[in-house]
Amino acid sequence: MASSSSSSSSSSMSTLKLKAVSEPNPNETAKKSETIDLGNGSDVVFIQRLIPSEQSWKWFNYLDKHIPWTRPTIRVFGKSFLQPRDTCYVATSGLTELSYSGYQPHAYSWDDYPPLKDILDAVHKALPGSSFNSLLLNRYKGGDDYVGWHADDEKLYGPTPEIASLSLGCDRDFVLKKKPSKKPHGMVPSVTRDGSDEPASKRLKKSSNSDQHTFRLKHGSLLVMRGYTQRDWIHSVPKRAKAEATRINLTFRRVF
Repeated sequence: MASSSSSSSSSSMSTLKLKAVSEPNPNETAKKSETIDLGNGSDVVFIQRLIPSEQSWKWFNYLDKHIPWTRPTIRVFGKSFLQPRDTCYVATSGLTELSYSGYQPHAYSWDDYPPLKDILDAVHKALPGSSFNSLLLNRYKGGDDYVGWHADDEKLYGPTPEIASLSLGCDRDFVLKKKPSKKPHGMVPSVTRDGSDEPASKRLKKSSNSDQHTFRLKHGSLLVMRGYTQRDWIHSVPKRAKAEATRINLTFRRVF
């Protein structure tokens, strides 16, 4: 998050199809990294297999059974509805509280679920210089669970947040799209994390200058968004009819 990616400056839309590195041993870690320059100080780093398969399944099973998953009611565009995925929030004590779409999750401690500290250590080793202190977990229980177009541009993450996303379980597509041009008076089309993103989607399709990249997030992969990606781009995990199994996603962030 070897690849066939290339600059999308000559095309309004490109899809990055990333093939897994062949593994003679399915439990062997293939830490091949790909960096995609999105321009204007934004880039994405993708490690197609950060965690060996056996270890990934151990962590997946632990998280699936022991994390206190909740499916909260959120409010978007003045309407309340059930968030289309399960979630849990973990953070170091004393940080600014997270809030999105009218929902403020309870912040659990890293000590509440010790394997999370092992996962954090693995991510820090893969990304020298990183220092994450919060974690948002999401569980997609099938192809109807998803997250709509949004940017993780909350002020508590600072102007150039580094966000590392570890995937466990079922493969899912991760779609990254350039934000539409700003409207007069600094207004931009609204985007949301969930089902009411349709107006934003329609406007985005009308933009002939939008760039789009699709990553196939596999079991044990790590995708990292850096620089001004949250300022200039939005992303989503769309519905997929063929995604019948469960996917757990861990997004590590630093709260300032």
